[in-house]
Amino acid sequence: MIVAGVVLLALLAAVAALAVSLQSKLAFPFIPVSAQIPDAVKKAGGEVVWLDVNGDQVEAWFLPARIPGAAPLVMNTHGNGELIDQWAERVAPLRDAGAGVLLVEYPGYGRSGGRPSEKSITAAVLAAYDWATNDPRVDARRVVAHGRSMGGGAVGQLARQRPVAALILESTYTSLADMVRAHGVPDFLIVNRFDTAAALRQFRGPVLIVHGIHDEVIPFGHARQLARAAPHARFVGLDCHHNDCPPQWELVLGFLAENGVINATVTGEAP
Repeated sequence: MIVAGVVLLALLAAVAALAVSLQSKLAFPFIPVSAQIPDAVKKAGGEVVWLDVNGDQVEAWFLPARIPGAAPLVMNTHGNGELIDQWAERVAPLRDAGAGVLLVEYPGYGRSGGRPSEKSITAAVLAAYDWATNDPRVDARRVVAHGRSMGGGAVGQLARQRPVAALILESTYTSLADMVRAHGVPDFLIVNRFDTAAALRQFRGPVLIVHGIHDEVIPFGHARQLARAAPHARFVGLDCHHNDCPPQWELVLGFLAENGVINATVTGEAP
């Protein structure tokens, strides 16, 4: 019986270790070096910022607004299968409308040191925020957090710990824990939780929630629950899936103008 008990404990430990390992691989998949475009920041007229995150150097790209003086800033956190490299040109409409952009890389992604986890990613976005709000080119009162997919969890944690002017969630989840539970992983084995819904329940600023109604990766039901967590949010469903939704810059810029983050005359919105 003792031997059987030891074998059973060893088997359970192996299953638990496998569950933890699979969570990490699914949440933070390997991104090949070929996906990197290191000169994209230079082509976009931006600069590289290195953040100290628990002793590791994590990269961020600051793309200044195309207007002089202190400007609003959109902090952007991407999906788990992306790098900041792919976003440098994509965010040009924000800069044209008078906002700077800070693209925050995840620890262990691209050229950044460390390993990705809820703890390390949260530390990275907090470090990025603290750097940005001490830069004279940034209006610290108008920092917006914009997260896509996995990035929604990151900006949710940012909004819980730092004052942000508005929150934009694109194709994100109620919590990463809910996603993992849906695959049969028991709660006590869940490693990273990223409770976005909890962040929304305490956030009182403007919120924009955008989600594809055919999303097969993070089902549209997650967006509905996020909207219930923030009844004051603007909630928009799009006729697309998870990775094929076209950029919604007109919607985003209108939302920012309505809430006084950017100048309505720059976007063409009625004041």
